[in-house]
Amino acid sequence: MRFENRPLSDIRVGDSASLSRLVTLDDLYVFATTSGNYNPMHLTQEDADHDGRPDAVAPGMFVAALVSAVIGMKLPGPGTLYRSQVVNFHERAHAGDELVTTVTVQSVAPDGQITVATEVRRAADGALILDGEACVIAPTQKHVWDGIEVPGLIVQRHRHFEALIARARPLPPLVTAVVAPEEEKSLQGALIAADESIITPILIGDPDRIAAAAAALGVDLDGVAIEPCADHAAAARRACELVREGRAGAVMKGHLHTDALLRPMIDRATGLRVGRRFTHVFVMDVPGQDHPILVTDAAINIAPDLATKVDIVQNAIDLALSIGIEVPRVGVLSAVETVNPAIASSVDGALLSKMAERGQITGGLVDGPLAMDNAVDIGAARTKGLTSEVAGRANILVVPGLDAGNMLAKQLAYISHAEGAGLVLGARVPVILNSRADSPMARLASCAVAALRHAAMTQTPAEPAAPGATP
Repeated sequence: MRFENRPLSDIRVGDSASLSRLVTLDDLYVFATTSGNYNPMHLTQEDADHDGRPDAVAPGMFVAALVSAVIGMKLPGPGTLYRSQVVNFHERAHAGDELVTTVTVQSVAPDGQITVATEVRRAADGALILDGEACVIAPTQKHVWDGIEVPGLIVQRHRHFEALIARARPLPPLVTAVVAPEEEKSLQGALIAADESIITPILIGDPDRIAAAAAALGVDLDGVAIEPCADHAAAARRACELVREGRAGAVMKGHLHTDALLRPMIDRATGLRVGRRFTHVFVMDVPGQDHPILVTDAAINIAPDLATKVDIVQNAIDLALSIGIEVPRVGVLSAVETVNPAIASSVDGALLSKMAERGQITGGLVDGPLAMDNAVDIGAARTKGLTSEVAGRANILVVPGLDAGNMLAKQLAYISHAEGAGLVLGARVPVILNSRADSPMARLASCAVAALRHAAMTQTPAEPAAPGATP
């Protein structure tokens, strides 16, 4: 990053400089953390007046700090020192507003003190947010700085998962058939969720291997139900039987292959089919995002056709509603945001969007095709001229196929430090699908998501999220 100032000798009355800044909820969280001002009106994320903007009001001192950015970066620039600043507030800025900050030189004194008029306006309508005056001491020598690095910030790691767990905790523990928890991590995930009263596990598998895993963890399985089964295929079939007998309300993957877990579930006579295709959803807690992001389908349907994508979208919407997302916004991803007959995913995106308009997909807003940038970033959506309720605000991302979904989910996990809770939908009960690499928090969150989905399927009311919590 390169910085260059304007020394006193180069500054004249009437000189002006500006900077634009899109205010995000992350900005407001960072400002709250650094300033200690946790006023809830600056952090609320709902859109009660339905104007397309979050209700979070940008703190006045955050907006005033944008003035210091222009002074410290551009005019006079690096090396400038403040003497005073007067601020008058006229309107309030909100998260989602693009603000333009301008300073204009009013006077220059021989001792190096200059006075600048300051203003901040909203780019969309030109509304004056603040104006005032600043007195600063300008640098007397020219300086250029190269290579200054500013570290990135992770605002909060697990706040969305913590909110989901808090929402699920008051529900009755969900009796869950845990298939082949014969390894430490797979057993630990079930036991952690049991300790949090999210689930009541029934462990299905080889009793000796389950006992060995418990011994390695240093835990006691007294009081935990164990159903002996000789192999993984038998354990998966037994889980289906427990569901069909009404003894289990969810199934959880242990230490076995996903194919082995799902094979008996799709049996038309003895499985758990209910009419829709089985689809997979990752509920992801992504640092820097003000809501969970659902990615689908990243684990089951390899190259879904349009009919399969209808079920993928509908299952994801139903899950989003179950976990407390009031307005599911589905972005159907492609490489482009316009329909190109040569790109099948762009055609599917347009068809799914139209099907939602006609009531063939219900419960959420669907838009497509959207490229990744303009699906999740409001600035990118505006640059491309996209003004839908979904563009830039998508909380469900529907990928073209399994390879794209798998890469997207792992990129979010390993580059963006996200955590993912995995669930299979479309069966009679939620199916918790964890990866061997999942952390204890991801496994616990997966159980919480399953409990919330089960509650919605059986009409068990969940407690509302705590004030200020997400989703």
